Amino acid sequence: MMQTLQQLQSGKLKGLKELKLACNLTEFPKEIIDLSDTLEVLDLSNNLLSELPDDFSKLKKLRIAFFSNNLFTILPTILYDCPRLTMIGFKSNQIKTIPEKSLPITTRWLILTNNQIEKIPDSIGDCDKLQKVAFAGNKIKALPESMSNCKKLELLRISANQLNEIPDWLLHLPRLSWLAFSGNPCSFKSVFSEELTEIHWSTLQLNKILGEGASGVISKATLTNKSLQKAEVAVKIFKGEVTSDGYPQDEMKTFIAAGKHQNLVPLKGKVIGHEEFKEGLVLELIPPNYKVLGNPPSMDSCTRDVYHPDLQFTIAQTLSILIGVASAVKHLHDKGVLHGDLYAHNTLVNEDAHAYFGDFGAATFYDKKNKSNAELLERIEVRAFGCLMEDLIERVIVEPKYLKVSTSLTDLKESCLIEDVLKRKKFEQIHFFLEEFSTFISK
Repeated sequence: MMQTLQQLQSGKLKGLKELKLACNLTEFPKEIIDLSDTLEVLDLSNNLLSELPDDFSKLKKLRIAFFSNNLFTILPTILYDCPRLTMIGFKSNQIKTIPEKSLPITTRWLILTNNQIEKIPDSIGDCDKLQKVAFAGNKIKALPESMSNCKKLELLRISANQLNEIPDWLLHLPRLSWLAFSGNPCSFKSVFSEELTEIHWSTLQLNKILGEGASGVISKATLTNKSLQKAEVAVKIFKGEVTSDGYPQDEMKTFIAAGKHQNLVPLKGKVIGHEEFKEGLVLELIPPNYKVLGNPPSMDSCTRDVYHPDLQFTIAQTLSILIGVASAVKHLHDKGVLHGDLYAHNTLVNEDAHAYFGDFGAATFYDKKNKSNAELLERIEVRAFGCLMEDLIERVIVEPKYLKVSTSLTDLKESCLIEDVLKRKKFEQIHFFLEEFSTFISK
């Protein structure tokens, strides 16, 4: 809910826990400090702010602070003195500098996408609670080695920067599960041979929007071919700007390179001749009986998906979903593609528990010939799969006759979550074991 400046200044918002103002503010309203006894969430995105007051740290209960789409050029050092601040967002500002000791050690979730940052301070290593970091779309040339102290880091977006290398310590972080680093000088430039049909924009009639993500809009559309035959399809038109995951062009390239697989959303062609010169893809329209498996992480869950409280599965359904996703991701790694966003919210499932896995927004090519890195990157994704397994296992209705399979499935999940990265299994092994479990219960 959006409040007004007039409400704030009149004192009508006393006792408020969450405040959201977007009214072209050029100065931080001093009346916000009067809410210090109660305010937990502050969203001043979409204003014209460039600094915070010296008494900002009086907001002693503040947990979440958003300042996206403002005019900050320096990350305010006063943030460091906020005792409970865990989530910080300064997306799409003009930040060039992050001073040492500006990030509070309580930081759990940090969003600095689409700024002009060149260097990350060494003091980030003091943030030992850090779980989720979005640095995409900056000018970062290197990650400080002190970040190796961030042992709880699970999700990192560093695409669309100027990194010359991906440091070895990063790939050994014990909980890293969702990594995106495309669009850097060090990014591997894959040469793939997948050919894609070109579909002219004039042959597509968009009907209704099916969904919108960071990188583009997906619409239901009617495709008319040269024989004037019509078919229902889905069309994704890319926004053409850097997103929280990276460049849309990298998403397109990895999606095309992925090729065909029974558990990947099928591609029909590439859009050409768009009236606004935008890029796009034409996808097979997934039947409406397929539903999203989970919802994206919340502010509280941070890195973990959120599920409907009544969601339950049989052991057979669970295995079918996991086999489908494991098979799709194994296929991607065979082609040198790190998906980077292996989540339930990127998985569609029907009543027969057939799964379609998609959304290549965070996908990154890697060099299969660099075996040491390739082994690590695959096993980072394995931990993400382990998190998905954990989420589904928690929702399984276990029949007594399948207790042994349930125990084995839990053991397999634990092997995916081992903190020693190279001790985790590969997707080929995981897929094999899941198939064995499925064969056992089908007898």
